[in-house]
Amino acid sequence: MAAEIRLSGLPRKLVIDGLLEEEAAVAALKASLKEKVSFTNYLVTNNILSAKKIAVEASREFGLPVFDLDAIDPEAIPRDIVDDKLIQKHHALPLYKRGKHLYIGISDPTNLAAIDDIKFQTGVNTEGVLVEENKLSAMVEKLLEEQDNAMDEMMDEDLDNLDDLDFADPDSEQKEDDSSSDVDDTPVVRFINKILLDAIKKGASDIHFEPYEKSYRVRLRIDGVLREVAKPPVQMSPKLSARIKVMSRMDTAEKRVPQDGRIKLKISKTKAIDFRVNTCPTLFGEKIVLRILDPSSATLGIDALGYEPDQKELYLNALANPYGMILVTGPTGSGKTVSLYTGLNILNTVDTNISTAEDPAEINLEGINQVNVNDKVGLTFESALRAFLRQDPDIIMVGEIRDLQTAEIAIKAAQTGHMVMSTLHTNDAPQTLARLVNMGVPPFNIASAVNLIIAQRLARRLCNNCKEKVDIPRAALEEEGFTAEQIDAKPELFKAKGCDQCSEGYKGRVGIYQVLPISEETGRIIMENGTAIDIADQAEREGIDDLRKSAIKKVIAGLTSLEEINRVTKD
Repeated sequence: MAAEIRLSGLPRKLVIDGLLEEEAAVAALKASLKEKVSFTNYLVTNNILSAKKIAVEASREFGLPVFDLDAIDPEAIPRDIVDDKLIQKHHALPLYKRGKHLYIGISDPTNLAAIDDIKFQTGVNTEGVLVEENKLSAMVEKLLEEQDNAMDEMMDEDLDNLDDLDFADPDSEQKEDDSSSDVDDTPVVRFINKILLDAIKKGASDIHFEPYEKSYRVRLRIDGVLREVAKPPVQMSPKLSARIKVMSRMDTAEKRVPQDGRIKLKISKTKAIDFRVNTCPTLFGEKIVLRILDPSSATLGIDALGYEPDQKELYLNALANPYGMILVTGPTGSGKTVSLYTGLNILNTVDTNISTAEDPAEINLEGINQVNVNDKVGLTFESALRAFLRQDPDIIMVGEIRDLQTAEIAIKAAQTGHMVMSTLHTNDAPQTLARLVNMGVPPFNIASAVNLIIAQRLARRLCNNCKEKVDIPRAALEEEGFTAEQIDAKPELFKAKGCDQCSEGYKGRVGIYQVLPISEETGRIIMENGTAIDIADQAEREGIDDLRKSAIKKVIAGLTSLEEINRVTKD
């Protein structure tokens, strides 16, 4: 095998120094040629050798200096000297220009073609500098993404295919109003399509289009935090809003009142992404927010949501009940719908009839009868619920309990042999019960119907690649809510650092839950018109963790940081 390919240069050096077996080096070289990537890229991508070791060895063999890309400000990189296509083709990054000398960051010292091509294109003397492969890949990708987002690049031929994205009509019964509008400005169309695709690629949950007096910005909510991604000219504000309204089948002429709509973006023949769209008139135009509805989130399974073992058991026990009510509460974007649908997925069997009323249906699941609430035609949560009760249901899911009528029907359904699941907007589980009383639901009905309340938040998960240990004084931990037993156990606590594989030291999110079963004693407090504080005290006596205690457990487990739980919960 070793005789087929003769090792030379860097692969041979790695073998001589004992960092790589000869057979492994030959196999890696063959695979890199087959995949059309550099030898160093293949080694790092497949975790065969670390990027740092390769850079140090290459420096010794070829006499090139090694440069740490973390030490350079990305803003200081000369952007307009080297063509983007050359950067992408040769996997090389311009680092610094001094007089008639340009220094190029490369991870493979044998990549002479990159130096020659860039020298020919720029007309200046070009010298190679060794950098770590993983850092180079991340910075090249980031640089090219930033270039793509700029409005002056919208006419680039690489974006031509963005014109052809297929937007399906989410409501085929609805007539196409204004689809023949004169808002077919190609740069605008391309720009919006690019933003939508970028948002999906980056795993964003929301897209914000925001007009101001002298500026316009586009932000994405990634892992629960908003980040600015583009600043198109403010003059484009009316065209951008008009285009989005045409796509979501809204009235383009109406700019004085909020509107709701939906977009269905067909990415391929088999995959489509839904967006829920809302416009709101502001001082300087319409602010538009798009919620990205991810259908795969419901199929994650209960273990992926981050429930503690005792909380998971309480939820599964409540789901096993033939009747009663399960309520999930929390702010917008806290994962309430995913929690409910995970429960519905467990219950979704051939022998059950499940009906849901939502505004709109965010997650599409086979085997569940989903209804989109439409107030314009009189299809409210209340009327949908009444219809469900004539449809021989086993399980009913109501997207949100907003008023007394909906609450009353839902509770009656739970009292007459049906499992009812719904959401409410409250801060924690005890306040949910108080909120139902404030709506006008009789306390005895609440006590007899509600089985379980789940309050939840989503915190950013620490990146496993870069999180670093932090020592926090005992007094500070006590102040944050840690118990003496937790502090005595000397837990390893971590803080966010940030690397090329994450965003500000965080990657993904983890759920924080308060799971409150309604015990006989809690039911008695409700019927005696007890306050949310009385219910919270009783929950504590029963050993139910509140949101803060659950959040501290996530910090001790090394899943998130103190700073993050302070952002999403309070003591």
